[in-house]
Amino acid sequence: MRRVLALTALLLLAAGCGSSGQTLVEAPTQTAGRFAGTELVPPHRADALSLRDASGRRYTLAARKGRYVLVTFLYTKCPDVCPLIASNLNTALRASGPKANVDVLAVSVDPKGDTPRAVRAYVKRKHLDPRFHYLIGTRRQLERVWAAWHVTAQDKSLGVVNHIVYTALVDPRGRERLIYDAQVTAQQVLHDLRLLKSRR
Repeated sequence: MRRVLALTALLLLAAGCGSSGQTLVEAPTQTAGRFAGTELVPPHRADALSLRDASGRRYTLAARKGRYVLVTFLYTKCPDVCPLIASNLNTALRASGPKANVDVLAVSVDPKGDTPRAVRAYVKRKHLDPRFHYLIGTRRQLERVWAAWHVTAQDKSLGVVNHIVYTALVDPRGRERLIYDAQVTAQQVLHDLRLLKSRR
């Protein structure tokens, strides 16, 4: 429920990829001691997530315990928002350093278009960090994850998928701590990771 309220506060329920009429809340400014993302108070136990990547390797959120995980929802043919989110989260991974305990789990919202071949090409084209895991599955498999994470995805014409756009930051204890809208930047994520680590 806390996630739903946070999403509503961010006006994400009116946002969708490929929608020129998208309405987004301006990202909060970064200040010392204050999170850039929207904090969930108290922290919310992250819902289960278990899917495979384009190589068939299974990734679960439970197996990422002890690490910070950014969970987001994308599709490879997205014409606008998704590429920016992927780029910013990838930049955050690279800037955090190869030894940082941070991962990205990007869940597909396009089971038809996000084939293993399409995802492998996307990962190569975008130069995604090895800790950036693009997860795919059948519609039924993905719909279970979408439902748990309060994401809707609707196919439109010309391969466009309208879907809820947000990124959640899960801490090493498996708790959802922060939510970002589609304007998430690498600087915001890095700022919040430093702040979370300082409060452990």
